[in-house]
Amino acid sequence: MRPRIGVTGRRWPARWFGAHVPAAMANLEVDVHFADYVAAIAAAGGVPIQLTRDAPVADVVALLDGLVLSGGADVDPARYGADPEEGLGSLEPRRDAWEIELLAAAEAAGLPVLAICRGLQILNVSRGGTLRQDVPVSQGVGHPQWDRDGHEPSHRVRTAPDSHLQALVGAELAVNSLHHQVVARVGEGLRVVARADDDEIEGLETDDGRVVAVQWHPELLARPDPTFAWIVEAAQRGGRAG
Repeated sequence: MRPRIGVTGRRWPARWFGAHVPAAMANLEVDVHFADYVAAIAAAGGVPIQLTRDAPVADVVALLDGLVLSGGADVDPARYGADPEEGLGSLEPRRDAWEIELLAAAEAAGLPVLAICRGLQILNVSRGGTLRQDVPVSQGVGHPQWDRDGHEPSHRVRTAPDSHLQALVGAELAVNSLHHQVVARVGEGLRVVARADDDEIEGLETDDGRVVAVQWHPELLARPDPTFAWIVEAAQRGGRAG
């Protein structure tokens, strides 16, 4: 059986979809999952499962062989003891709480975790790290570059020697940039394994290589992507704790 890889998503008011939703349904909520994540998992040989936050986290994790934390809204600054600053975007505090609990359960179960963009930030905050809330263009790198097609690389990152990430993607690679927040203080037990040309952190991982986090969006780049191939292969090998 192909490994089952869970993917987190967003929850939006139905009214955000405008005329596509009847007025009678405007106040309902809609779970939103960008299809590129599940397509990337499938291309790497996994079975993607779009997760709901309404079931008990332990029961959800029990069904999975791996977990992808996807991109999305900014992490609530209250999570890392900060006040909101100018440039802070939309927040989804309920999603923050759910993903932090989900991440802890997945790690406790020994599941491989791939954390993408916001997912990297959630990982860092969950381990006591902090974020810079709004980062402008610097040295031509640009955080973010929302005016460009996310399928096209916009800058390069360098990976750390002897890192799990470098073994996956090489010493240097071209990536996209769809984020405006970056890591400030690194969370406990995390190693910085990728940086952009302006020295901002673009990759984190745990020493055991069970959690790999990237600030770019690999699901939008060439398939099969090495990081998605990694999580599917790691899930296929198993290795749950307990």
